[in-house]
Amino acid sequence: MARRLLGADSATVFNVQEPEEEATNQDPGSPHASVGSPLDGQKEYRVSSCEQRLISEIEYRLERSPVEESAEEVPCGDTSVESGVAPFFEMKLKHFKIFEGMPVTFTCRVTGNPKPKTYWFKDGKQISPKNDHYSIRSDPDGTCSLHTAASTLDDDGNYTIMASNLQGRVSCTGRLMVQAVNQRGRSPRSPAGQPHGRRSRSRSRDSADEGEPIQERFFRPHFLQAPGDLTVQEGRLCRMDCKVSGLPTPDLSWLLDGKPIRQDSTHKMLVRENGVHSLIIEPVTARDAGIYTCVATNRAGHNSFSLELVVAAKEAHKPPVFLEKLQNTGVADGYPVRLECRVSGVPPPQIFWKKENESLTHSTDRVSLHQDNYGYVCLLIQGATKDDAGWYTVSAKNEAGIVSCTARLDVYTQWQQPPPSTKPKRVRPSASRYAALSDQGLDIRAAFQPEASPSHLMLSPGLVESEDL
Repeated sequence: MARRLLGADSATVFNVQEPEEEATNQDPGSPHASVGSPLDGQKEYRVSSCEQRLISEIEYRLERSPVEESAEEVPCGDTSVESGVAPFFEMKLKHFKIFEGMPVTFTCRVTGNPKPKTYWFKDGKQISPKNDHYSIRSDPDGTCSLHTAASTLDDDGNYTIMASNLQGRVSCTGRLMVQAVNQRGRSPRSPAGQPHGRRSRSRSRDSADEGEPIQERFFRPHFLQAPGDLTVQEGRLCRMDCKVSGLPTPDLSWLLDGKPIRQDSTHKMLVRENGVHSLIIEPVTARDAGIYTCVATNRAGHNSFSLELVVAAKEAHKPPVFLEKLQNTGVADGYPVRLECRVSGVPPPQIFWKKENESLTHSTDRVSLHQDNYGYVCLLIQGATKDDAGWYTVSAKNEAGIVSCTARLDVYTQWQQPPPSTKPKRVRPSASRYAALSDQGLDIRAAFQPEASPSHLMLSPGLVESEDL
């Protein structure tokens, strides 16, 4: 009997001999069907390299995904980060091959400080502790188990346990292969009465006694998807994805400058359920730069593709720093006012403004936000009112850090000015942008256009000199 495990995108086929008549007629509930001995039908087996990469892909995603917490979970005790120990599997899950109707138990033992929480998954989907089909148990010594009393064909798949505490996450996976128990010579999933000639091409050799010749066809590997040259910044994640077809299913290997790449903590070779193979490097270092070659091999031949990975130097980040800070400011009611500062940082920081606890995210007709390429940052209020008074905070943030400074804006009531005298006083000439003061208030155009000449102030007969200047 032949069984396809990984769907249409994969051609991994297991040839499994049919059980003897005694095993077929055996009662699954009898003592001979108990768990714990290879004689009872729960047999260990070795998974293929393609299956192992699929398992690695599942574990890689689970260790980086949120999990659903159970209401019965007991929270971890208070343990400092310095004294904690990350979870570690003293005994990992095993791979089993059984017949449907038989019981099976996955068992492992995990340690860690604080005591890790454990979560079970089937094919990447979390198994609820309230699931009636599975019995989940966790002992004080760290032994964890998942048991089902009567396996079905739907139980075929990958079972993963993930252990998590404050120090990190770790996972391991066991493969369960469930074989159908049926009459000899009949396909396990074909309906009764279906002729044998309609069976799948992937057939076991013991069908040769039917007198039909067995034709085995092989196809050389062919890459359906392959990446091009890549440029990745040092310290980032790099993922090279490819998809290959061929019969039998090709084995993939990766080379860097002609030397085989070995899996370790920073280099992972994975395969997804849809047949996409991946080489993941995290984090990328300068040593990872070079020519990468992926080689796919099967009985019909081999194929390969190559790409170049360029590792860009890590940018020297500098946290933001204020070269000029905001200053407390007071202004008369109805006059314009600027809150101004200057900040630097690498990369250039993002700027955020707040008034009290309210964020100022965009400009309006009266209040506008400005920033240039030299680090100058400005908040301009046209015609300040009492409502504009308060504490203003500007924050600068980039990948290296964040910095803030705060200043207060006070808005005073404008005093009633006396009527102008018949003989106006002369105004002292000044180059200040705020020299355009008159009895009608501040001339905005003259104040905020430095190129404007203040000489016209001496020509206006209505200008007076304030006694407070």
